[in-house]
Amino acid sequence: MTYTKRVDGRKNDELRPMEAKAGVIPNADGSAMFKIGRTTAYAAVYGPRELFPRFKQDPKKAVLRCNYGMMPFSGSGERIRPGRSRRAQEISMVMEQALLPVVDLSAFPNAVVDVFVDLPQTDAGTRCAAISAACIALADAGIPMKEMISSVAVGQVDGTVVADLCYDEEAYDAVVSDIPVAMTHNGKEITLLQMDGEISKNDLMEALELAKTATTKIYEMQAKALKEKFGEVGK
Repeated sequence: MTYTKRVDGRKNDELRPMEAKAGVIPNADGSAMFKIGRTTAYAAVYGPRELFPRFKQDPKKAVLRCNYGMMPFSGSGERIRPGRSRRAQEISMVMEQALLPVVDLSAFPNAVVDVFVDLPQTDAGTRCAAISAACIALADAGIPMKEMISSVAVGQVDGTVVADLCYDEEAYDAVVSDIPVAMTHNGKEITLLQMDGEISKNDLMEALELAKTATTKIYEMQAKALKEKFGEVGK
């Protein structure tokens, strides 16, 4: 094992510095900014509004649509090609599946709730930042939710289990696993679990335990952003 000190000096369970704010896009029904390290996600929610074409409507509940995009010069690696790439479509679908377990759309039949997330600056963990931002924006828009979703990437770098990998760790010249995870706050139920790379069963279980602590820290940032806009409940 050679990876004994992280490239940015953090402890193995330490997250990059975070910022979050609700209500950052005036024309949206709900919006948020979530930043972790140099990865910044802006989320905007529009709806519920009537869904067209009508054959896509669900008479029992609203449809949730997510749209994820990275700006052309946002990445730490190569320039991002503008437009809807296969990766952007995949992450958009992943976001929907991660958020749907907590979003209650039964009060809005035949409608759609659109979530747009754009990232002007990235340094790994983009889908996780997008999900965390989207959850704040949905709450800001007043969409009924059972509880909050928080998301972070965990994994291992050359045998060392770490939380919140940065780009230099993802590109480290060794065996690396990158595991994006999204969890509910109260029940710690997993709504997203993906993996890129190789990891042992024991290290995977250790990484998932690390994700529980890390998502709690992210939830605290999400809750703080909402409290700063709306104030404490009951006041």
